Formats: sequence, C-alpha cells, structure tokens
Amino acid sequence: MGKSARTKARDTTATTGEVGPRQPCPCGSGRRFKACHGAKGGAPDVFVSRPFEGLPSECDIIAMRELVPAASAPLKLKDSDRSVTLCSLLPVAAPAMVRDSGEIWLGLQVQHMYGDPSRDLAAVLLAALDAEPGIVGLTSAPGEGPRLQDLVEGDTLDITVHEGFNFWLADVEDTSAMASALDEANAAANPTVRLTSVEAAYWTSIGSKEHLRWVMPEPENELLDALARLHVAGKDDIAPGSRFVGMFRAHGLLAPVWDLPVGTGAEVLEEPAKRFADDLAAALADGSELTAAERSARSGLANRQVTIR
Repeated sequence: MGKSARTKARDTTATTGEVGPRQPCPCGSGRRFKACHGAKGGAPDVFVSRPFEGLPSECDIIAMRELVPAASAPLKLKDSDRSVTLCSLLPVAAPAMVRDSGEIWLGLQVQHMYGDPSRDLAAVLLAALDAEPGIVGLTSAPGEGPRLQDLVEGDTLDITVHEGFNFWLADVEDTSAMASALDEANAAANPTVRLTSVEAAYWTSIGSKEHLRWVMPEPENELLDALARLHVAGKDDIAPGSRFVGMFRAHGLLAPVWDLPVGTGAEVLEEPAKRFADDLAAALADGSELTAAERSARSGLANRQVTIR
C-alpha cells in the first residue's frame, strides 16, 4: 500500500474521494474501493479504523484475527452468564457456533466484511444467544446496533494458543466425519507460540522461516518515534541474528515484525522481548526532538509498513 493510501486508512470513515477508486478498500475486503465502499449503492457501512479499541486485550484480539491460526479465549458478558468463547477460526470460517452444550463459540476469522468487525461480532453474538445448536452467521450488514464493547466486560483475556484445531472436537463423541477436514486444517496451521513475558507477541514458524510478530497498542506516530530511537541506538534486535524487517498495520495498530534464524524457537525470546519492551517504554517517554539520524530512521520505518487486510 502506498503512502497516500496508508494515510487515508487511518481515517475513521471511508467515503468517495478519500481513497483512489483503484486502490484497495480500507475496510479490508480485498476489493478495489470503487467496487466496495466507493460504489454507489455498494457497501454502505461506515469503516471503523480501530474497531477493537476498548475491548479487553485489544492487541491479542487483533493477533487472533490476523496472525494466529488456532487460539481461543473466554469472554465475560455484561448481562448474561452464558458461556462464550472467542476463537481465531471456526470450522468453515463460521461466524459463530452454538454447541450442543449451549456454549457459544464466536469466530474472528470470517468471510464477511461490513466495515466494523466489532459490530459484526456483536450482531452474531446476539443472534447466537437465541439460536439452536448449529452455525450462526450474517447474510447482510447488521445495521445499527451494539458493538462487542457494549456486550463484554473485563480488562484482559486468558488467551490459549492451540497446536492445531483439535479443540473444535473437544465435546464431540464421534469425530470420524470431520477427521479429514480436521487433518487438512491442522496441516495448514503454522506453529505459533504466544510469549508470556510481554503482551500480544507471537513467535511463528512459516516453512523455512521464523518470525516474531508483536501487536503494539501505542499510537502510530509515538511508536514510530520510539522505534526510530531504538534503531539508531542499536537496540531494535530481538535475539542474536534477528532482523527487524518492518510492520503490519492492522485494525488501527502497528505490529512490528522480526525475522529470526531458523531454530530460534519461542522460549529464548522471552528475556530479550521483555528487555525490548523496557527499552521501548523508555523511548516512548523521551520527549526530546528526534536527531537527524533518528528522523532518517523513522522515515525508513514508515516506508516499511504494509497492511494485512
């Protein structure tokens, strides 16, 4: 995505003229703007650039939606004691499933894109609360209504990263009918581990490469300043042989990415990640003007941003 498109993607809404008609729509649908939110009578919903702000563990929710193949976390509802579990991905990318036990599973990685994932999640959740066991989804934009922030409470989520998707069948007695689909899903899931020393940082192995991807909550401009300071100070390595390669932008936040030597694994990253977090906090608190070298580094970092969706 070019610099102009990245700037526009930070806006709260997307309307005709703000994004070039042939550029990707900021809603993340994968379609060009002219065929999505820029189309007359097309996608009518307002695009929200930071839809998960205010939810518990916002950064982890973004990671579960964009980076992590198999993870889950219980949600606590404000006005119900119904058991609800937020999942990265459900079978057939279902928006929600009501289990035979009555428990509701809510999926983050789904096919529909209506501009505000939080409102979509809330609409699916409300439908699931009144549904019989089975798959629950959306067939059209949810329209006006609450967002997930209005329905859940708590400060943090208890994230569990699964080795595969066997948790889908945790309460199913006869799994033979789904064995083939489960094997296929497990084969496509890259090994992923959530670090425990810091929030929302995930090690993953993708074929012949390993990465650390870390969703950070700080405002973009302040975070870029701080990362530039660390780069000039030689403090942006996360482990021996690692390389800071750039950042994803996802749902209004930045996710720095490091390439790691093959064989690094997750465990050895815990202490360096904590040290980096401490250095980053100090850099964020530094209110002085950037030096010429730091300004140059910041410009380079800004040019290494890409959008996941």
